[in-house]
Amino acid sequence: MPNYVKNEKGYSKVKFNAKAIKEAYAKTKTTKKHPTSINLPEEVVAELKAMALKMGIPYQTIMRKLILEGLEKLKNAA
Repeated sequence: MPNYVKNEKGYSKVKFNAKAIKEAYAKTKTTKKHPTSINLPEEVVAELKAMALKMGIPYQTIMRKLILEGLEKLKNAA
């Protein structure tokens, strides 16, 4: 698991992309999400978590991205 900073001093070495943060924040305000659950084999979840750790993002974000990309491919193939 990534270590999260608990005070501002911990952010002194972190470089932020302000534009990307603002875009992501705007999306969260305009995009409604519906919570759902899915049963996956433990190996798949472990692999997603390992990928997420390398990328520095939550594994649920990767899952959502893969689902959305797969849906888009299905729509384009139809």
